[in-house]
Amino acid sequence: MSKNKNFSNTAASRYSLALYEIAEEFKNVQQIEAQSSSLIKLIEQSEDFKSIIRNPTNKKEDQINVINKISENYNFNILLKNFLCFLVEKRRFFFLKNILQKFLDICSQKRGEVKARLVAAKKLNENEVNKIRDELSKDFTNKIKLDYKHDESLIGGLIIQVGSVMIDTSIKNKLKQLENKMIEA
Repeated sequence: MSKNKNFSNTAASRYSLALYEIAEEFKNVQQIEAQSSSLIKLIEQSEDFKSIIRNPTNKKEDQINVINKISENYNFNILLKNFLCFLVEKRRFFFLKNILQKFLDICSQKRGEVKARLVAAKKLNENEVNKIRDELSKDFTNKIKLDYKHDESLIGGLIIQVGSVMIDTSIKNKLKQLENKMIEA
């Protein structure tokens, strides 16, 4: 199993790098990046589309027809459409979400952004998230690409992770630490 996972990660990385290089060559990186994000959201929201991607018994023609319809509806760049068809032809379409996610990571890296994760116990509005992003950008002297998630199970507080640095001020974590101290005593 791990052998296949390594193969899929390696293959996805190569395909995503190829997509980035082609997009850069034709000066379409921003457009294809935005369309890739939309496509990832579509994969996450549509069970039918997910099934078309993951089911190995689907015919190439059917998958290409779906790509053509989606490309037309979302007005995809021809490069992205051709890339998706290429993945179908090479029977690598089941890697699509992984490839697109790695493509977005490459775009982010090339802009010098650092990925960060923010989990908050209360719902934060856009201004609060932006303020946290700006503060992190100052502390880490890089532009931060912040992935925000709301999690009520934290009870209160925040968890912020930037690279290998993690700051956990959640009440859930503090209660867990207290529980561990009580068990040790």
